[in-house]
Amino acid sequence: MNIVLTGSSTGIGRALAERLLTRGHRVWGLARSDQSGFAAQHAGSFRAARCDVGDWESVSRAAAEVAAAWPHVDAVIACAGVQGEIGRALAADPAKWSATVRANLDGTYHTLRAFNALLARAAGRQKIICFSGGGATKPRANFSAYGVAKTGIVRLVETIAEEERDRALDINALAPGAIATRLTDEVLALGPAAVGAAEFAAAQKIKSAALPSAALAKEGAPLAQALDCVEWLLSPASDGISGKLISAPWDPWTTLAARRAELAASDIYTLRRIVPEERGKKS
Repeated sequence: MNIVLTGSSTGIGRALAERLLTRGHRVWGLARSDQSGFAAQHAGSFRAARCDVGDWESVSRAAAEVAAAWPHVDAVIACAGVQGEIGRALAADPAKWSATVRANLDGTYHTLRAFNALLARAAGRQKIICFSGGGATKPRANFSAYGVAKTGIVRLVETIAEEERDRALDINALAPGAIATRLTDEVLALGPAAVGAAEFAAAQKIKSAALPSAALAKEGAPLAQALDCVEWLLSPASDGISGKLISAPWDPWTTLAARRAELAASDIYTLRRIVPEERGKKS
C-alpha cells in the first residue's frame, strides 16, 4: 500500500512507520522535524516531507509533492498531535488554547482534505485512520483544548463516513490507549500542580509500565496493541466498518468483521447522547 502518515517523526507515529515498513508498505511521512536520516535508512520505502499540518498551505504543498511521485494513495493515517495548552479551561491562555485545537483538529482535517484526491484514485478500498484519544469520550480536567480537539476528530470521522457512504472508503478514529510518549513526559515535567494529581499519577503509572523497544512485540503491550489495530483497520478484514471510534486496548476489534451489518446499522462505537430511559430511569 501507498500510505501517508502524519506525525511520523516521533512516538506512536515513528513506531507505526517502522511497523508498516516491515510489512512491505510504502510510507510517506509528514512531520515538522527533519526525517532525512530515517528516510536514508529506508530508501525506496520511506519518503518524508517537512510539514506543519496545522497550516493548510504547508499540507497542500506536501500533497502536491506526494502527487508528483505517487499515482495514488491507498491509506491516510492522521497521527500528528500536540498536547498544547494545559490548565483550567477558564484560566487558559485563549491564543494557546485555540492554537492547540487548530493543531489537532484542523491538522487532521487539512490532511484528509489535501490527500482526498489522491486517495480517490486508489484501485482498491480506501482507508483513513484518525488518531483520537484522551478526552474524546469523557471530560479530562486541565486538558480541555486537547480533549475538545480529539472529540471533534471523532465527530469529523463520523460525518465523513456518512457523507461518503456510497464510496469505497472506510474512515475510523482510533483510541490507542495509555502509551508512554513525549506527551507523557510533558505531563511529568509540568508536575501535579499544573496537570492535576490524577493526571500526574496516571502519567507516572504509564511511564513505569513502559516496555523497552525489544519487548514491544509482546502480546498485550500497549503500543503493540495499537499498531496491531492500525494494521487491522488497513486490512480487508475491516472492509465496510466505517465511522467508528475503536479503542485498541478495550474493544474486541479482531471480531468485528463478523458484525459488519450490525455495526453499519447502529450507533455502536460512536459519540452519542444517553437518555434516562436507556439507563432504566425516569427523566
